[in-house]
Amino acid sequence: MNLRDLRYLVAVAEHQHFGRAAEACFVSQPTLSTQIKKLEEELGVVLLERTNRQVMLTPVGERIVSQAQRVLREVSQMVHIAEEHRDPYGGEFRLGIIPTVAPYLLPRILGPIQKSFPKLKIQLTEGQTAVISRLLREGELDAVILALPLEEENLRHVPLYSEDFYFAVSKHHPKAGRKSVTLADLDEEQVLLLEDGHCLRDQALDICKSHNAVENTNFRATSIETLRQMVAADVGITLMPELAITTRRGPVRYLPFRGEHPHRDIGLCWRASSTRGSLILEMGQVLQDAMKKVMNEVTKEQTKQTAKRAPD
Repeated sequence: MNLRDLRYLVAVAEHQHFGRAAEACFVSQPTLSTQIKKLEEELGVVLLERTNRQVMLTPVGERIVSQAQRVLREVSQMVHIAEEHRDPYGGEFRLGIIPTVAPYLLPRILGPIQKSFPKLKIQLTEGQTAVISRLLREGELDAVILALPLEEENLRHVPLYSEDFYFAVSKHHPKAGRKSVTLADLDEEQVLLLEDGHCLRDQALDICKSHNAVENTNFRATSIETLRQMVAADVGITLMPELAITTRRGPVRYLPFRGEHPHRDIGLCWRASSTRGSLILEMGQVLQDAMKKVMNEVTKEQTKQTAKRAPD
């Protein structure tokens, strides 16, 4: 038994097809099939049910695949530890990020990271807070970018930036022509929110509940972009994070709040025991500097757009 054969077995389990698994492993299908057959003979059990149409795991095959996945993860972690020891500022760096931040933040920070740490190979994992924080605790991620605070023991963090929420409405909404709004304007509004599991949903829901807004429970979006489209269709309003405002033109109007500004704080988190703590602290500083420039530009653009609107 060797690691290569375990990788072949896991690939077949993931793709449920010998041909696609072979392509993923960069080997011929006969080679992959032969090695898995040898693995079955060595273990003395049948791992796969083979038919002309599909490949399925047997009950014992499911258990062995699960164990093989753990073995491969542990081997990957061993390699990762060795890379860290050889060069703390080189090798693979596994970064997790929440989906309500990823598409708007990554294009702005990957350049500065690569410039400051040219020997790092950034591996990105997008996932909800509960998922990436678990992967961080289990050592499968080196750091995560998410909304603060993160109530976890033995974790460290540095704040990266703070972004305001905007009152997003259809251009046909009665309040669309305003220059700005207050939190009181949420009263009795039908608010569209993301599905359960998104920290942005929890943050927006807290704001809405405290100001008598009503969640539209007939619809829950899987992404900010879906929310944007539903707002454009005048199904309801939503609270839009500042960086997610990709354009001020189009069917959606983004109104700033005057007075109390609802907002969220985004930070970089890592394990206190991480051997890459110094690297992550330096990375945090690089990201802070990059985001300071970005948010200054965003604020200038918002000020310009607000000035163009008619007064309240």
